[in-house]
Amino acid sequence: MKKRPHVVVTRRLPDAIETRMRELFETELNIDDVPMSPDALAAAMQRAEVLVPTVTDRIDAALIAAAGPQLKLIASFSNGFDHIDVEAALKRGIAVTNTPGVLTEDTADMTMALILAVPRRLVEGARVLSADRDWAGWTPTWMLGRRVTGKRLGIVGMGRIGQAVARRARAFGVSIHYHNRHRVAPQVEEALEATWWDSLDQMLARMDIISINCPRTPGTYHLLSERRLKLMRPEAYLVNTARGEIVDEAALIKLIASGAIAGAGLDVYENEPMINPKLLRLAEAGKVVLLPHMGSATIEGRIEMGEKVLINIRAFFDGHKPPDRVLPSML
Repeated sequence: MKKRPHVVVTRRLPDAIETRMRELFETELNIDDVPMSPDALAAAMQRAEVLVPTVTDRIDAALIAAAGPQLKLIASFSNGFDHIDVEAALKRGIAVTNTPGVLTEDTADMTMALILAVPRRLVEGARVLSADRDWAGWTPTWMLGRRVTGKRLGIVGMGRIGQAVARRARAFGVSIHYHNRHRVAPQVEEALEATWWDSLDQMLARMDIISINCPRTPGTYHLLSERRLKLMRPEAYLVNTARGEIVDEAALIKLIASGAIAGAGLDVYENEPMINPKLLRLAEAGKVVLLPHMGSATIEGRIEMGEKVLINIRAFFDGHKPPDRVLPSML
């Protein structure tokens, strides 16, 4: 009987995925779902042939250098892979895979929800009915937000998720603009009626809403720097469901607090899981809508992610190229 690879899973996964993992591999599960400390991760990498981390696990060069010689695959349960030092893993002969493509629609749904929630003040309104005070009833000038229809949406990153956001926004009568490293195919632009900007600066200065949908790479760290954020119009809103580090969070807080930017909808943060107290105060004041990194949190999406992890592990140990292998050239 062929020896089954020893797999260590760092967080709790859907029951169906954990059960199948136990059937296929010698699997250690994290039943308590307590995040692993760096020491615990190091110990896991000393005994595992396959590590299955998530975006909350920082697999840096030091951890990879200390890994045992038996570790051959890091099969991440994640769409992104910026939490793993892919180059260091490659040098050690450790393959890295992720789970792309299955969270596109879920993340785009949440992005669109924030695009609607922030200008229309939905969270503020919901809070009124849950507070310890009586609602006085409808009045013509109370809780006025801004109309979404007819506005210009600037999408930063026109990949799968960016295009899915564009499709949804068009249904609300929003004009689609985008900035991307490369211009998308003409047929995609035509279908989305999208306008390409080769200059991010130029686009930022003209949009009503900015949506961040690009991956976190060394080149996108603080892509929306303080200088760029200052280009946004005072009536504009920013929505980020990608990665917190793409936006200079301290600068964003300062500009929203001063009225230089109208507000923001955030599902990701620069120092997760720590949330800047100033952001929490802005949320209390109705200036921002904050969500706890739940853009991809659907049962269907998590199961599809797990299925990709299973396929990547099986393909690797069957001697085939994993379908979702990550290479440094993708960074």
